[in-house]
Formats: sequence, C-alpha cells, structure tokens
Amino acid sequence: MAGLEEAPGHPEIGRILAPNPGPMTLEGTNTYLYGADPCAVIDPGPDDDGHVEAILSAAAERGGIGVVLLTHSHRDHAAAAKRLGAEVVLPREGEQPHGDLRVLATPGHSVDHVCFLTRDDVCFAGDLVLGLGSTIVGPDGGGLAAYMESLRLLRAEPLHLICPGHGPWITDPDAKLKEYIGHREEREARLLAALDRGERSRAALLADAWDDVPAMMLPMAAMAMEAHLEKLEAEGRLPDGLTA
Repeated sequence: MAGLEEAPGHPEIGRILAPNPGPMTLEGTNTYLYGADPCAVIDPGPDDDGHVEAILSAAAERGGIGVVLLTHSHRDHAAAAKRLGAEVVLPREGEQPHGDLRVLATPGHSVDHVCFLTRDDVCFAGDLVLGLGSTIVGPDGGGLAAYMESLRLLRAEPLHLICPGHGPWITDPDAKLKEYIGHREEREARLLAALDRGERSRAALLADAWDDVPAMMLPMAAMAMEAHLEKLEAEGRLPDGLTA
C-alpha cells in the first residue's frame, strides 16, 4: 500500500500511487489529495481495497474528504470514486469545485477531460500530459485537433508544476508542453511526407512514421496514427486511396 508523497514545494498537495501499473498507466494512477479541512481527492483511481484504504487514511489526517474530483471518467482514474463517501464531481470549465481550484476543459484524450488549476499555478493534468512518454488520443477522445488545442491552452497558463495522472511530477511545465506539441507535429510531418511520396498502405505508413516505437507499443501507435489521419481528413489534407 503506497503512502502519501508531498509535492515539491507544495505541502498542501499529496500523491498516492495506485497499484495498477501497465503500458498505459506507467507505474500506476496518481491519486492526489489537495488542501485540508476538508481536502479534495483528485482522480481516486482503480477500485482496489488497499488503495481506497490508503486514500481514506491520508484524508483523515487532512480533516476528511470534502469532494472527489475527476479529470475524466476513464476507469483507471474514476473506479474508486463512489467508495470514498463524498460527492463525486466531473466539473465543467470555469467552475471552482473546491477552494481555489479552477476548471479548464481539455478534450482530446477523452471528450470529458478537464484539468484543475490552483491559484498559485499548479495544474492537476489527468491524462492530458504524463510524467513520462506520451498519452493516447483515441477515437472517442474528441480528436487530435482538440487535443493539440488543449495542450496550447494549458501552455498559455503560467504554470510551475504539473501533477500528471501517471508518472513523476513535472517541474518544468513549459518544456514538457513544448515537447508534447513538438512530438505530435513531428509525427504529422513524417506522416505527410510518406503520403506525399505516394504511400497509401496503413501498415507502411505506421512503419515509416512510427519506426522508433517498440513492437509491444505498435497497437497504441496505430491508434495514434488513426487520430492523425482523422485530423488530416477533417482539414482536407488526406489523399484518397488509403488501404489496410
């Protein structure tokens, strides 16, 4: 059972790592406790008895749980929510669901995705940004164009710490967000170059533009490619004749 880890420079923020490691979740889901008397629980994670016990124990030392907040509704972030004995909220943009927290709509990974921003410029980013690697933009997430706009929207905030849904603390938010935007733009450029050469096979496009991806991650890379292709089609830049 993981203990509570304090955020660098922010004793009001604590993190508990959920025991659900995997290719999509890295070491596991990060559950956050914010504030005190009472605290907010952000992304309570999977429905695991030990993890729920750890959240309740840590929250008791902060005066209990006032609200459970979700960055989005995927099960690895939300499944334990109803076991914590407090109101569960996936708020809308502009709301202040707990204390000074402000809500920013950030679709792309999921259509209902939001980030939470504190008054002192800390962001609870859910799956918009991970501490390591890149996040998935699936077919039901709102599209790659929406995801890119969400990244740019967050980059416009004067952040000095990002608390990601998975992976380590992000202590240089601007560099990370710049890296995320550049990574997607580079993939798109490589995909367009292959299309301009006349390539129309999805398998060949994947092998060309995602040639640095390990074999075990190719299914996720194929999903990412489809998001790029859908974006290009919406922009009128996708040529005819694509095959499997």
